[in-house]
Amino acid sequence: MPLTVAIIGAGPLGRWLALSAARAGYRVLLEDVMPANLRHAQETLRAELGPENLTNVAYVTTIEDAVRQADLVIDCVPDELESKLEILWLLDRMAPPRTVLATPTTRLSIADLANCTYRPEKVIAIAAEASALSAGAASEIALRTTTRTSPETAALLDQFWRRLGFTPTFALDPAEPPPSLTAKP
Repeated sequence: MPLTVAIIGAGPLGRWLALSAARAGYRVLLEDVMPANLRHAQETLRAELGPENLTNVAYVTTIEDAVRQADLVIDCVPDELESKLEILWLLDRMAPPRTVLATPTTRLSIADLANCTYRPEKVIAIAAEASALSAGAASEIALRTTTRTSPETAALLDQFWRRLGFTPTFALDPAEPPPSLTAKP
């Protein structure tokens, strides 16, 4: 069974991620609370993929429906502290424990955001501007981790981005102290 990717938000970034993930063979659940955004996304994906290739894409109107079966969730909410905290809080409580949460942010500490969840080992940052991602302008994708990020989380994101045609690079969140300073004697 293919990996299930839930994308929260059907704006430009969400549509691009849904299209790219569907082309890469992932099962995609695209969520938006605004029916007009979902209709626009459905039209865009139908035009790009053709109606016969949309069988692995579903459109949902609640976060709960999007994340219930997800292996990976990517939120496309604004890169603002309140927005990120709210969406991660919701995702953390609604998604199964196995689900990895990825959030695009260039301004916020992923270590701080991850520590606000019950699954900090499964939270990772996509360190790219939404506009650059949705334009498909780069061949590399920077991912920020924490000292608590599990190897399985990093591997899942590595596989995801490679299948989308990117070369992932991983770096420790600059706000995170180096592992040698956090280790207990």
